[in-house]
Amino acid sequence: MATVSITTTADGDSTTTTRRTGHSAWRALRRNRWGMAALSFLGLVVIAALLAPMLAPHDPQTQDLLGRLAPPFWDADGSAAHLLGTDHLGRDVLSRLIYGSRVSLLVGVCAALLAGVLGATVGLVAGYYGGWADRILMRLADVQLAFPSILLALAVVAFLGNGLWIVIIVLGITGWVAYARVVRSEVLSLKTREFVTEARAIGVGDRTIITRHLLRNVTAPIATIGTLQVASVIVAESALSFLGLGVPASVPTWGSMLADGQLYLGTSWWIAVFPGLALMLTSLSINITGDAIRDATDPKAYRG
Repeated sequence: MATVSITTTADGDSTTTTRRTGHSAWRALRRNRWGMAALSFLGLVVIAALLAPMLAPHDPQTQDLLGRLAPPFWDADGSAAHLLGTDHLGRDVLSRLIYGSRVSLLVGVCAALLAGVLGATVGLVAGYYGGWADRILMRLADVQLAFPSILLALAVVAFLGNGLWIVIIVLGITGWVAYARVVRSEVLSLKTREFVTEARAIGVGDRTIITRHLLRNVTAPIATIGTLQVASVIVAESALSFLGLGVPASVPTWGSMLADGQLYLGTSWWIAVFPGLALMLTSLSINITGDAIRDATDPKAYRG
């Protein structure tokens, strides 16, 4: 069966919904070649981030001015000691790429989780209670949408100072609106369903209805938005690091590598091109994976 139906019991412990089972969702995901390719690439990035100290051939901060601006190994002047060359300070580009993946994934996942918690909470409250709570919270969302997220993040980071967790908090707080609006629209539809009205009729409290019934039914869109937002957060963090307002300069990031290489594009292109490719491919893979997961868990997309 591609989908299952879960019906509310009299004690209000279950929900009524139709969704694709885990087995059929996995089968649908495996049939998506682009999705599996993107998921495989993301797996490699995650492995590189987790095993960076073992995989990186050099210390990412070790400088060697005598070996600065060495080209990749396939160039006539390249060396197997530095497969992707060195930067203007003689630091190994491959090692900095591997360590940079740790920062990008950590910021992307943590900021998306923070935004998801804030946005889902706001969306559940606004959609379920309605009235003045809905009006105030949605007007607050409209106000934040009036400001470009990257500019708001720039202003806050410039005021508070740079730092890994400051960047995570700022990007998380500026990204909650997407979750809130989607969750609110889902809750507005769900709260009129029979399983909610029946739960109210037997005296189930609002808190229990929100956590046991509504939240369970909006986890799929929350997960989809979160997957896609990880990519946007990674790009935003790289933009902040490029401008010198992200994590401290002592921490290798893809954005800071792009900033270091911008002056050497004409002569030592590898300093900026490789982190740019890593950023592009990682963001693209996350977006493709998010789309594939959305299609795989959507029963309307089932074709066999």
